[in-house]
Amino acid sequence: MIVEYEKRGKVAVITLNRPEARNAVSGELAEALEAAVDRLEGDDEIWVGVLAGNGPVFCAGADLKAVASGKANLGTKRGGFGGFVVLERTKPIIAAVEGPAVAGGCELVLACDMVVASSGASFGLPEVKRSLVAMAGGTTRLPKRLPPNIAMEMALTGDTIDAERAHHHGLVNILCESGKAIEEAIDLAERINVNAPLAVRATRKAVREGALVDDHEGIRLAIDLFKPVASSDDAKEGPRAFVEKRPPEWKAR
Repeated sequence: MIVEYEKRGKVAVITLNRPEARNAVSGELAEALEAAVDRLEGDDEIWVGVLAGNGPVFCAGADLKAVASGKANLGTKRGGFGGFVVLERTKPIIAAVEGPAVAGGCELVLACDMVVASSGASFGLPEVKRSLVAMAGGTTRLPKRLPPNIAMEMALTGDTIDAERAHHHGLVNILCESGKAIEEAIDLAERINVNAPLAVRATRKAVREGALVDDHEGIRLAIDLFKPVASSDDAKEGPRAFVEKRPPEWKAR
């Protein structure tokens, strides 16, 4: 399969599986990735996703051979490039990066909520080296994840930064040994999954959208997002478990 889907408890590991093409994004891969995320969203037993790449490269970006042959449709109507960068979703997805994540591959990473990277990972937007412009979120999301001058350096030189520098500047949440990115990403997912899933999803949206508005609008947004959570079974279970001095048993409803 061009995109693999594996369930590990309440975590789904979605793996780009075109190692012979450095996991470059083709139209087929974009459709398969969108379908995998839709599967994650529709599965009540899955609370967090991990996005990884098979082989020594996370993703080399757009399949330029497909572009050169006239097959330039590398996205989907709902998800945009890769079937992912603008896809509406509610559940957190963590990028598990081994090797280079460049061009559109870096933009797939930027569309995730958190990033775990091995020491051999690297990130870059080399589009200018090919007289292209990063149009799948790189130019708008990178300056929000990195200091603007570092983002500008990457965008204008087209050079990559290694995982250590990316971690230093905050693009990477967890830096790990080579070969351990998926394992560490699952550990991070499990840390999220001890919490109430409906509250996690509402909080994710509040953080993402709250960063784009002023404080007053952000507070109003968080209050509105909490309203349906407050009426859920889990909202009753949380205080009850606290009083009874036991771990809560979340139902995501």
